[in-house]
Amino acid sequence: MDSRSDFRKIRRVTVKIGSRIICNDQGLAYDRLRALSGQVDLLRRRGMEVILVSSGAVAAGRRKLKSPPGPLTIERKQAYAAAGQVALMTAWEKALSAHDLRAAQILLTADDLADRHRFIHAKNTLFTLLEMKAVPVINENDTVALDELKFGDNDTLGSLVASLAESDLFVNLTDIDGLYDRDPKDGTEPPLIHLVEKVSPAVIAKAGKREGSPDGTGGMYTKVRAAGRLSERGMASVIANGLTRDVLPRLMDGEELGTFFRPAAKPRGARKHWLAFAARPKGRLMVDAGAARALVDNGKSLLPKGVRDFEGLFAAGDAVTIVASDDGAELGVGLVNYTSPELKSIMGRASQEIQEILGFCHSEEVVHRDNLVIFENVASKA
Repeated sequence: MDSRSDFRKIRRVTVKIGSRIICNDQGLAYDRLRALSGQVDLLRRRGMEVILVSSGAVAAGRRKLKSPPGPLTIERKQAYAAAGQVALMTAWEKALSAHDLRAAQILLTADDLADRHRFIHAKNTLFTLLEMKAVPVINENDTVALDELKFGDNDTLGSLVASLAESDLFVNLTDIDGLYDRDPKDGTEPPLIHLVEKVSPAVIAKAGKREGSPDGTGGMYTKVRAAGRLSERGMASVIANGLTRDVLPRLMDGEELGTFFRPAAKPRGARKHWLAFAARPKGRLMVDAGAARALVDNGKSLLPKGVRDFEGLFAAGDAVTIVASDDGAELGVGLVNYTSPELKSIMGRASQEIQEILGFCHSEEVVHRDNLVIFENVASKA
Protein backbone atom coordinates (compact mmCIF):
# COMPACT_ATOMS: atom_id res chain seq x y z
CA MET A 1 0.00 0.00 0.00
CA ASP A 2 2.51 2.60 -1.19
CA SER A 3 -0.13 5.09 -2.33
CA ARG A 4 -3.79 5.85 -1.72
CA SER A 5 -4.69 4.45 -5.13
CA ASP A 6 -3.69 1.03 -3.74
CA PHE A 7 -6.50 1.22 -1.17
CA ARG A 8 -8.93 -0.19 -3.72
CA LYS A 9 -6.98 -3.47 -3.54
CA ILE A 10 -7.38 -3.83 0.23
CA ARG A 11 -8.79 -7.12 1.46
CA ARG A 12 -8.45 -6.62 5.24
CA VAL A 13 -8.55 -3.37 7.21
CA THR A 14 -8.33 -2.69 10.95
CA VAL A 15 -10.24 0.42 12.05
CA LYS A 16 -9.63 1.94 15.47
CA ILE A 17 -12.43 4.28 16.61
CA GLY A 18 -11.66 6.79 19.35
CA SER A 19 -13.89 7.52 22.32
CA ARG A 20 -14.63 11.02 21.03
CA ILE A 21 -16.24 9.41 17.97
CA ILE A 22 -18.13 6.74 19.91
CA CYS A 23 -19.40 9.00 22.74
CA ASN A 24 -20.90 12.43 23.24
CA ASP A 25 -21.94 14.33 26.38
CA GLN A 26 -24.99 12.09 26.81
CA GLY A 27 -23.13 8.79 26.54
CA LEU A 28 -22.85 6.53 23.52
CA ALA A 29 -23.47 8.34 20.23
CA TYR A 30 -25.83 5.82 18.65
CA ASP A 31 -26.23 7.80 15.43
CA ARG A 32 -22.46 7.64 14.86
CA LEU A 33 -22.40 3.91 15.58
CA ARG A 34 -25.16 3.41 13.03
CA ALA A 35 -23.32 5.52 10.45
CA LEU A 36 -20.05 3.66 10.97
CA SER A 37 -21.82 0.30 10.79
CA GLY A 38 -23.26 1.33 7.44
CA GLN A 39 -19.76 2.16 6.22
CA VAL A 40 -18.49 -1.22 7.44
CA ASP A 41 -21.29 -2.83 5.44
CA LEU A 42 -20.23 -0.95 2.31
CA LEU A 43 -16.63 -2.14 2.74
CA ARG A 44 -17.79 -5.70 3.31
CA ARG A 45 -19.85 -5.56 0.11
CA ARG A 46 -16.66 -4.58 -1.72
CA GLY A 47 -15.06 -7.80 -0.49
CA MET A 48 -13.08 -6.33 2.42
CA GLU A 49 -12.75 -7.88 5.86
CA VAL A 50 -13.14 -5.29 8.62
CA ILE A 51 -11.84 -5.47 12.19
CA LEU A 52 -12.97 -2.82 14.67
CA VAL A 53 -10.94 -1.68 17.67
CA SER A 54 -13.49 0.27 19.65
CA SER A 55 -12.84 2.73 22.45
CA GLY A 56 -15.69 4.06 24.53
CA ALA A 57 -16.29 1.52 27.31
CA VAL A 58 -15.00 3.72 30.13
CA ALA A 59 -16.76 6.81 28.77
CA ALA A 60 -20.02 4.91 28.38
CA GLY A 61 -19.71 3.48 31.88
CA ARG A 62 -19.05 6.88 33.45
CA ARG A 63 -22.24 8.26 31.97
CA LYS A 64 -24.23 5.10 32.69
CA LEU A 65 -23.22 5.17 36.37
CA LYS A 66 -23.47 8.99 36.55
CA SER A 67 -19.81 9.55 37.42
CA PRO A 68 -18.72 13.02 38.53
CA PRO A 69 -16.11 14.70 36.32
CA GLY A 70 -12.43 14.48 37.16
CA PRO A 71 -9.56 11.99 37.10
CA LEU A 72 -10.23 8.31 37.77
CA THR A 73 -8.54 5.80 40.03
CA ILE A 74 -7.70 2.47 38.42
CA GLU A 75 -10.47 0.79 40.43
CA ARG A 76 -13.11 3.25 39.23
CA LYS A 77 -11.88 3.05 35.65
CA GLN A 78 -12.18 -0.73 35.77
CA ALA A 79 -15.66 -0.47 37.28
CA TYR A 80 -16.81 1.98 34.62
CA ALA A 81 -15.33 -0.24 31.91
CA ALA A 82 -17.30 -3.21 33.27
CA ALA A 83 -20.56 -1.28 33.06
CA GLY A 84 -19.72 0.45 29.81
CA GLN A 85 -18.53 -2.65 27.96
CA VAL A 86 -22.04 -4.13 28.15
CA ALA A 87 -23.58 -0.97 26.73
CA LEU A 88 -20.87 -0.61 24.09
CA MET A 89 -21.18 -4.14 22.72
CA THR A 90 -24.98 -4.03 22.83
CA ALA A 91 -24.85 -0.85 20.76
CA TRP A 92 -22.42 -2.35 18.24
CA GLU A 93 -24.47 -5.55 17.99
CA LYS A 94 -27.64 -3.58 17.29
CA ALA A 95 -25.98 -1.21 14.80
CA LEU A 96 -24.20 -3.96 12.86
CA SER A 97 -27.16 -6.37 12.87
CA ALA A 98 -29.22 -3.71 11.10
CA HIS A 99 -26.99 -4.51 8.11
CA ASP A 100 -27.16 -8.26 8.71
CA LEU A 101 -23.61 -8.22 10.13
CA ARG A 102 -22.65 -10.30 13.15
CA ALA A 103 -20.52 -8.70 15.87
CA ALA A 104 -18.00 -10.77 17.86
CA GLN A 105 -16.38 -9.33 20.96
CA ILE A 106 -12.70 -9.89 21.80
CA LEU A 107 -11.25 -8.46 25.02
CA LEU A 108 -7.46 -8.38 25.29
CA THR A 109 -4.80 -7.43 27.81
CA ALA A 110 -1.22 -6.57 26.90
CA ASP A 111 -0.18 -9.85 28.49
CA ASP A 112 -2.29 -11.74 25.93
CA LEU A 113 -0.13 -10.38 23.13
CA ALA A 114 3.16 -10.34 25.07
CA ASP A 115 3.11 -14.13 25.43
CA ARG A 116 3.94 -15.64 22.05
CA HIS A 117 1.68 -18.69 22.53
CA ARG A 118 -1.31 -16.55 23.55
CA PHE A 119 -0.52 -14.19 20.68
CA ILE A 120 -0.80 -17.08 18.22
CA HIS A 121 -4.05 -18.30 19.84
CA ALA A 122 -5.51 -14.79 19.58
CA LYS A 123 -4.49 -14.65 15.91
CA ASN A 124 -6.15 -18.02 15.22
CA THR A 125 -9.37 -16.94 16.95
CA LEU A 126 -9.43 -13.72 14.98
CA PHE A 127 -8.88 -15.48 11.67
CA THR A 128 -11.60 -18.01 12.49
CA LEU A 129 -14.08 -15.20 13.18
CA LEU A 130 -13.20 -13.58 9.86
CA GLU A 131 -13.73 -16.90 8.07
CA MET A 132 -17.16 -17.02 9.69
CA LYS A 133 -17.89 -13.57 8.22
CA ALA A 134 -18.18 -11.97 11.67
CA VAL A 135 -17.06 -8.41 12.46
CA PRO A 136 -14.61 -8.61 15.37
CA VAL A 137 -15.01 -5.75 17.84
CA ILE A 138 -11.90 -5.55 20.01
CA ASN A 139 -11.19 -3.61 23.17
CA GLU A 140 -8.79 -3.73 26.06
CA ASN A 141 -10.00 -5.83 28.99
CA ASP A 142 -9.83 -2.87 31.39
CA THR A 143 -11.71 -4.69 34.15
CA VAL A 144 -8.83 -7.09 34.80
CA ALA A 145 -5.76 -5.35 33.34
CA LEU A 146 -3.24 -4.10 35.88
CA ASP A 147 -1.16 -1.00 35.12
CA GLU A 148 1.87 -3.08 34.19
CA LEU A 149 -0.24 -5.27 31.87
CA LYS A 150 -2.02 -2.47 30.03
CA PHE A 151 -1.47 -1.32 26.48
CA GLY A 152 -1.63 2.24 27.79
CA ASP A 153 -3.84 3.50 24.96
CA ASN A 154 -6.09 2.09 22.26
CA ASP A 155 -3.83 3.47 19.53
CA THR A 156 -1.18 0.99 20.65
CA LEU A 157 -3.80 -1.74 20.94
CA GLY A 158 -5.10 -0.93 17.46
CA SER A 159 -1.65 -1.09 15.89
CA LEU A 160 -0.91 -4.42 17.57
CA VAL A 161 -4.26 -5.83 16.43
CA ALA A 162 -3.56 -4.65 12.88
CA SER A 163 -0.23 -6.49 12.99
CA LEU A 164 -1.83 -9.54 14.62
CA ALA A 165 -4.47 -9.62 11.88
CA GLU A 166 -1.92 -9.04 9.10
CA SER A 167 -4.12 -6.23 7.83
CA ASP A 168 -3.43 -4.34 4.63
CA LEU A 169 -4.24 -1.00 6.25
CA PHE A 170 -4.78 0.52 9.70
CA VAL A 171 -7.26 3.40 9.89
CA ASN A 172 -7.20 5.43 13.10
CA LEU A 173 -10.38 7.50 13.41
CA THR A 174 -10.28 10.50 15.74
CA ASP A 175 -12.08 13.85 16.00
CA ILE A 176 -9.55 15.92 14.04
CA ASP A 177 -8.59 15.73 10.39
CA GLY A 178 -5.12 14.25 10.86
CA LEU A 179 -1.57 15.38 11.68
CA TYR A 180 -1.02 19.10 11.30
CA ASP A 181 2.23 20.87 10.54
CA ARG A 182 1.93 22.53 13.95
CA ASP A 183 -0.46 22.54 16.90
CA PRO A 184 -3.92 23.64 15.68
CA LYS A 185 -4.81 24.75 19.21
CA ASP A 186 -2.85 28.00 18.84
CA GLY A 187 -5.75 29.72 17.06
CA THR A 188 -4.30 29.63 13.55
CA GLU A 189 -5.06 27.33 10.63
CA PRO A 190 -1.97 25.13 10.18
CA PRO A 191 -1.66 23.02 7.05
CA LEU A 192 -2.70 19.38 7.25
CA ILE A 193 0.06 16.90 6.42
CA HIS A 194 -1.40 14.52 3.84
CA LEU A 195 1.61 12.20 3.47
CA VAL A 196 4.30 11.04 5.90
CA GLU A 197 7.11 9.08 4.28
CA LYS A 198 8.80 8.15 7.56
CA VAL A 199 7.95 8.76 11.22
CA SER A 200 11.10 10.66 12.14
CA PRO A 201 11.77 12.58 15.38
CA ALA A 202 10.69 15.73 13.53
CA VAL A 203 7.32 14.13 12.68
CA ILE A 204 6.92 12.95 16.28
CA ALA A 205 7.59 16.52 17.43
CA LYS A 206 4.73 17.81 15.28
CA ALA A 207 2.39 15.44 17.16
CA GLY A 208 3.01 17.36 20.38
CA LYS A 209 2.89 15.99 23.89
CA ARG A 210 1.08 12.84 24.94
CA GLU A 211 -2.43 13.86 25.91
CA GLY A 212 -5.94 12.65 25.28
CA SER A 213 -9.55 13.01 26.31
CA PRO A 214 -10.71 12.74 29.94
CA ASP A 215 -12.35 9.40 29.14
CA GLY A 216 -9.59 8.11 26.91
CA THR A 217 -5.83 8.04 26.66
CA GLY A 218 -3.25 8.98 24.11
CA GLY A 219 -3.65 11.95 21.79
CA MET A 220 -1.94 12.63 18.46
CA TYR A 221 1.43 11.55 19.88
CA THR A 222 0.30 7.95 20.43
CA LYS A 223 -1.44 7.87 17.06
CA VAL A 224 1.69 8.92 15.19
CA ARG A 225 3.82 6.53 17.24
CA ALA A 226 1.44 3.68 16.38
CA ALA A 227 1.62 4.59 12.68
CA GLY A 228 5.41 4.60 12.88
CA ARG A 229 5.49 1.14 14.41
CA LEU A 230 3.23 -0.22 11.70
CA SER A 231 5.35 1.42 9.02
CA GLU A 232 8.32 -0.54 10.34
CA ARG A 233 6.15 -3.66 9.97
CA GLY A 234 5.49 -2.75 6.35
CA MET A 235 1.90 -1.65 6.90
CA ALA A 236 0.23 1.56 5.76
CA SER A 237 -1.78 3.73 8.17
CA VAL A 238 -4.18 6.65 7.97
CA ILE A 239 -5.21 9.04 10.73
CA ALA A 240 -8.53 10.62 9.74
CA ASN A 241 -11.58 12.36 11.16
CA GLY A 242 -14.22 9.80 12.08
CA LEU A 243 -16.90 12.49 12.00
CA THR A 244 -16.36 13.05 8.27
CA ARG A 245 -19.28 11.78 6.21
CA ASP A 246 -18.62 8.31 4.73
CA VAL A 247 -14.98 8.54 5.76
CA LEU A 248 -14.21 4.82 5.34
CA PRO A 249 -15.55 4.25 1.79
CA ARG A 250 -14.10 7.59 0.70
CA LEU A 251 -10.69 6.58 2.01
CA MET A 252 -10.93 3.26 0.19
CA ASP A 253 -11.76 5.17 -3.00
CA GLY A 254 -8.39 6.90 -2.66
CA GLU A 255 -9.71 10.28 -1.57
CA GLU A 256 -7.07 12.43 0.16
CA LEU A 257 -8.59 12.47 3.64
CA GLY A 258 -6.46 12.59 6.77
CA THR A 259 -2.76 11.78 7.00
CA PHE A 260 -1.36 8.79 5.12
CA PHE A 261 1.71 7.05 6.59
CA ARG A 262 3.61 5.13 3.93
CA PRO A 263 5.02 1.69 4.89
CA ALA A 264 8.78 1.24 5.17
CA ALA A 265 10.62 -0.02 2.09
CA LYS A 266 12.44 -2.64 4.19
CA PRO A 267 9.94 -3.78 6.83
CA ARG A 268 10.46 -6.03 9.82
CA GLY A 269 8.99 -9.52 9.73
CA ALA A 270 5.97 -10.39 11.86
CA ARG A 271 7.98 -12.19 14.55
CA LYS A 272 10.47 -9.36 15.00
CA HIS A 273 7.68 -6.78 15.04
CA TRP A 274 5.99 -8.73 17.83
CA LEU A 275 9.32 -8.91 19.66
CA ALA A 276 9.93 -5.18 19.34
CA PHE A 277 6.50 -3.92 20.35
CA ALA A 278 4.36 -6.61 22.00
CA ALA A 279 6.77 -8.80 23.99
CA ARG A 280 7.24 -7.90 27.66
CA PRO A 281 10.93 -8.28 28.68
CA LYS A 282 11.49 -10.33 31.84
CA GLY A 283 15.03 -9.11 32.41
CA ARG A 284 17.95 -6.96 31.27
CA LEU A 285 21.32 -8.16 29.95
CA MET A 286 24.24 -5.76 30.29
CA VAL A 287 26.78 -6.24 27.50
CA ASP A 288 30.31 -4.92 27.01
CA ALA A 289 31.36 -2.45 24.31
CA GLY A 290 32.62 -5.16 21.96
CA ALA A 291 29.36 -7.06 22.11
CA ALA A 292 27.38 -3.84 21.64
CA ARG A 293 29.31 -3.05 18.46
CA ALA A 294 28.86 -6.59 17.17
CA LEU A 295 25.09 -6.43 17.76
CA VAL A 296 24.45 -2.92 16.46
CA ASP A 297 27.03 -2.51 13.69
CA ASN A 298 27.43 -6.04 12.39
CA GLY A 299 24.09 -7.77 13.06
CA LYS A 300 25.72 -10.51 15.13
CA SER A 301 24.26 -12.76 17.82
CA LEU A 302 24.96 -12.17 21.52
CA LEU A 303 27.49 -14.63 22.87
CA PRO A 304 27.98 -15.40 26.60
CA LYS A 305 31.42 -13.80 26.52
CA GLY A 306 29.89 -10.37 25.89
CA VAL A 307 27.46 -10.47 28.83
CA ARG A 308 28.79 -8.58 31.86
CA ASP A 309 25.76 -8.77 34.16
CA PHE A 310 21.99 -9.17 34.14
CA GLU A 311 18.87 -8.28 36.09
CA GLY A 312 15.64 -10.22 36.55
CA LEU A 313 14.48 -13.81 36.59
CA PHE A 314 13.77 -15.35 33.21
CA ALA A 315 13.33 -18.71 31.55
CA ALA A 316 14.73 -19.84 28.22
CA GLY A 317 12.62 -18.27 25.48
CA ASP A 318 11.66 -15.19 27.51
CA ALA A 319 12.18 -11.72 26.10
CA VAL A 320 15.02 -9.67 27.59
CA THR A 321 16.27 -6.13 26.98
CA ILE A 322 19.89 -5.76 25.83
CA VAL A 323 21.65 -2.85 27.53
CA ALA A 324 25.09 -1.30 27.00
CA SER A 325 26.99 -1.67 30.27
CA ASP A 326 29.03 1.51 29.76
CA ASP A 327 26.20 4.05 29.47
CA GLY A 328 23.00 2.08 30.18
CA ALA A 329 21.58 2.68 26.70
CA GLU A 330 18.94 0.14 25.65
CA LEU A 331 20.15 -1.46 22.43
CA GLY A 332 17.32 -3.85 21.65
CA VAL A 333 15.25 -6.80 22.78
CA GLY A 334 15.64 -10.51 22.13
CA LEU A 335 14.66 -14.00 23.19
CA VAL A 336 17.19 -15.49 25.58
CA ASN A 337 18.33 -19.10 25.15
CA TYR A 338 19.26 -19.75 28.79
CA THR A 339 17.59 -19.30 32.17
CA SER A 340 18.89 -16.65 34.53
CA PRO A 341 20.67 -19.22 36.77
CA GLU A 342 22.27 -20.80 33.70
CA LEU A 343 23.35 -17.41 32.38
CA LYS A 344 24.93 -16.56 35.71
CA SER A 345 27.22 -19.57 35.26
CA ILE A 346 28.23 -18.93 31.66
CA MET A 347 28.29 -15.11 31.25
CA GLY A 348 31.73 -13.79 30.38
CA ARG A 349 32.84 -17.23 29.21
CA ALA A 350 33.55 -18.55 25.72
CA SER A 351 30.82 -20.47 23.91
CA GLN A 352 33.04 -23.56 23.81
CA GLU A 353 32.90 -23.70 27.61
CA ILE A 354 29.10 -23.95 27.90
CA GLN A 355 29.02 -27.74 27.66
CA GLU A 356 31.69 -28.11 30.34
CA ILE A 357 30.04 -25.62 32.72
CA LEU A 358 26.37 -26.62 32.36
CA GLY A 359 26.70 -30.21 31.17
CA PHE A 360 24.78 -29.35 28.01
CA CYS A 361 24.83 -26.77 25.22
CA HIS A 362 21.64 -26.27 23.27
CA SER A 363 22.91 -23.02 21.74
CA GLU A 364 26.25 -21.25 21.43
CA GLU A 365 24.43 -17.91 21.59
CA VAL A 366 22.73 -16.29 24.55
CA VAL A 367 20.47 -14.46 22.07
CA HIS A 368 20.50 -15.47 18.40
CA ARG A 369 20.34 -12.67 15.83
CA ASP A 370 17.18 -14.20 14.32
CA ASN A 371 15.47 -13.60 17.68
CA LEU A 372 16.91 -10.13 18.22
CA VAL A 373 15.63 -6.67 17.33
CA ILE A 374 17.96 -3.67 17.55
CA PHE A 375 16.08 -0.46 18.24
CA GLU A 376 16.02 1.83 15.21
CA ASN A 377 17.28 4.95 17.02
CA VAL A 378 20.28 2.94 18.27
CA ALA A 379 21.04 1.45 14.87
CA SER A 380 20.94 4.87 13.23
CA LYS A 381 23.65 6.11 15.58
CA ALA A 382 25.89 3.14 15.07
